[in-house]
Amino acid sequence: MSNGSTTPAQHAAAATTIKPADLRGILKYVPRFKDQIFVIALDGSIVADENFGNLLVDIAVLRSLAIKVILVHGIGQQIQQLSAIRSIPITDAIGTGVTDAATLDLAIRASSRVSHIILEGLTQNALKCAITNAVRAVPLGILRGVDHQFTGKVDRIDTEFITTLIDKNITPIVSPIGFGPDGGALRINSDLLAAELAEALHATKIIYAAPSSGLTINGEVRREISADALRALLKEQPAAIPESERSKAAHALKAIETGTPRVHLIDGRTFDSLLNEIFSSEGVGTLIYGNDYQQIRRARRSDVRAIHNLTRGGVRRAELLHRTQQAIEKNIDQFYVYEIDESLIACISLASYPENPDILELGSLYVLPFYQNRGIGRRMVDYICMLAKDRGARTLVALSTQSYSFFTSTMGFEEADKKLLPASRLKLYEESGRNAKVLVKQL
Repeated sequence: MSNGSTTPAQHAAAATTIKPADLRGILKYVPRFKDQIFVIALDGSIVADENFGNLLVDIAVLRSLAIKVILVHGIGQQIQQLSAIRSIPITDAIGTGVTDAATLDLAIRASSRVSHIILEGLTQNALKCAITNAVRAVPLGILRGVDHQFTGKVDRIDTEFITTLIDKNITPIVSPIGFGPDGGALRINSDLLAAELAEALHATKIIYAAPSSGLTINGEVRREISADALRALLKEQPAAIPESERSKAAHALKAIETGTPRVHLIDGRTFDSLLNEIFSSEGVGTLIYGNDYQQIRRARRSDVRAIHNLTRGGVRRAELLHRTQQAIEKNIDQFYVYEIDESLIACISLASYPENPDILELGSLYVLPFYQNRGIGRRMVDYICMLAKDRGARTLVALSTQSYSFFTSTMGFEEADKKLLPASRLKLYEESGRNAKVLVKQL
């Protein structure tokens, strides 16, 4: 954060200096996020904040790592400032209430100014960008007897236009002004717009950059919450979330329900908040997540034969340690399977060491060849990491003879000395003669 003695440009210059340790941390995530689409929604107050220059540098870092970025911005602060300067009363500042003709005029002026500021900042960071008219809108109409006049809702996103820009390495800038069938302007809430864009473009993430540390629930910032828990909260205790954050919570939920796996809320006023949220397991804001793991379940005794048949290919290629059906059945409570149309297409196991409960071992990861390179292995490992963390483990161990690059480059594991293994497991390791690499991940 600035102390007032340095300029945003100086902060931006400082942000381009990435320490080797930071770079190593970022590079772990590159294979996972490469060529994926992130929708970044910027509150108008964040565009006006002194940290905005640093945030644009962070966006330039994402683009340099082949992450596709779409920028959406709000204008709440700017339209209120214009209203005060020009002594023109407005009917609504955020695009959800009534927008009369005077408010729409100020919204168009505020939007043009904010879009230009973003355009200018991205240009300073050597990024090609374009302000778009890709949002087709229709009037919100009359709700509960109230005519919302020039307030709009998204009718269609011109995805071909936006993807063409992205494919040419041009960052689209989408303003909260949509265009009706007659070409006339309509005011749209930017939180809603971000969710609609994410759905239309099959985005992996939405990142809402706002003037708060994350999603506040009952006075405390929650670092992560499932869509199911958030849905229940909004239905049963909406007052538990401050009114200023409720719009983002509701639209984050809408985004997840329409296919966006992750929504992040970060403090756009904080230096490096965007990179620290995306490129670390802890994050600095709030993660709202859907159920990525609904096709993963604990194995049952009836799965023993299927698991044995599933892993035989890996055993033949010396990727997996041979296990008999009896051995699998004896330890069936350690196995988890991935099921599609009632067929098992992947498995994994999680074992404990009685002499050291702080360490758990991931094993028997195998995905049928037809389903490989679809992110299923990554999802299985992510799920096991979550389980291990829930069980209080501090370290997750994996032994690998051929797939160690997947663990280190994609899943954030690091190679370790075999002496880390508890004595009983080290004995089995030596007896196997496989000389597998010992890989660890701190939870």
